[in-house]
Amino acid sequence: MSDFGPLDTGFMELEDSDRHLSIAIAAVAVVAGPVPGRAQFDQTVTRALSRYGRLRQRMRRTPLDLTAPSWEDDPDFRLSRHVRWAALPRPRDESALRELVGEELARRFDREHPLWQVVVVDNLAGDRWAVIVKAHHSMVDGIAGITVFESLCDEAPESVSEPPERPADSAVDLTATVSAALRFPYTASRFAIRTARTLVPVLRATVVPTPTSSLNGPLGRRRRYAVARTSLAQLHEIGAAFDATVNDVAVAALAGAYRRLLCGRGEEPAADSVRIVIPVSMRPTQAKYAMDNRVSVVIAALPVDVGDPVHRLRAVHERIARHRARGEAEAEASLLTLAGRLPAGVAAWAFRLATRFPQRGISALATNVPGPRHPLRIAGGEVEQVWPAMPVAMRLRTTVAMLSYAGRFTFGITGDYDTTPDIDLIPAAVTEEIETLLARARVAG
Repeated sequence: MSDFGPLDTGFMELEDSDRHLSIAIAAVAVVAGPVPGRAQFDQTVTRALSRYGRLRQRMRRTPLDLTAPSWEDDPDFRLSRHVRWAALPRPRDESALRELVGEELARRFDREHPLWQVVVVDNLAGDRWAVIVKAHHSMVDGIAGITVFESLCDEAPESVSEPPERPADSAVDLTATVSAALRFPYTASRFAIRTARTLVPVLRATVVPTPTSSLNGPLGRRRRYAVARTSLAQLHEIGAAFDATVNDVAVAALAGAYRRLLCGRGEEPAADSVRIVIPVSMRPTQAKYAMDNRVSVVIAALPVDVGDPVHRLRAVHERIARHRARGEAEAEASLLTLAGRLPAGVAAWAFRLATRFPQRGISALATNVPGPRHPLRIAGGEVEQVWPAMPVAMRLRTTVAMLSYAGRFTFGITGDYDTTPDIDLIPAAVTEEIETLLARARVAG
């Protein structure tokens, strides 16, 4: 049995703060060929269970949250609770699949049992089928989630290891504790000064409201989901032409899309009007297979006020580089480390208090997860596409998950159903932005 980390606890508190939220992340695989039989697919999932003991564990909370929640084996584990089969209505196309994904993202997990599900869609048009793999964000971050997804595939990772359990507080060495206490006045002051200097811009971006925007506000129960696709080679080509990274190009395409979305809604795309959270992985290579959360964030203002796509790309590159140079992600990771040393009850109540104050400073979230470079197969069928999905929460009415897979690059956009009826404008604009940047790159070259 192992305890939750501070970020794991935070995701639970975030979900508890609003009955309309489901904090699930997902990967959707579109698979070629005939759908396997149920017995064959159950064997596929059972193989993943043998690699990840966490998939058989449920969350256990303590009275008054005096200690951190922990993972414990589910004494009544049944595979049938976690594998469901679904069929699409005619015309059984990708639009119908995206609608089903939206419905699944809105569905909460049963906390009496392990917090994951697999939904098999057995009748996608074009002689295809699909698999929706969902897990609670307290259980995995984006990289860990993709690793779990890979475990369902025929070409699974060669070696898998469970994350080491956090040592119990009672096992802390007395000598080390006394030594740390004696050094505390010195180390704490240095830590506080360094962290405060770095986090002031982050806290300002979070606390200071942006101009009133339809991108931020209360959320309903239902979700919409949309997808934009391009090739990784095109993003590399654009980046090489303008001295930018693939992530810069993807975020710049999103900036152009949000600019068009605001204009289409009759809103002014002013400077600093769209602040975006960009998660940054803090996961070392040796912890690839650990099922937990190891992320920090950078908060940047999208240059939606810039009209020219190339100028927008350069602005994105400069802003993200500036935020990284200030060490914001590392400073936030240090705060999470500090939170992990606090009594669990204090950390839980701190997260709970934070969720009671609706934030109005952030407008969106975009995360980029590197996926498998080689094609995968599930139950003998080739995985043609993988779509990523993130939940909406904290008054963010849209979130964007980006994933590279086998030379492809996919944007998965989740939106609140009631307030984003125009969600399809975002993937259409992303595609047009990339096409424009690619044409400009080839002219420049």
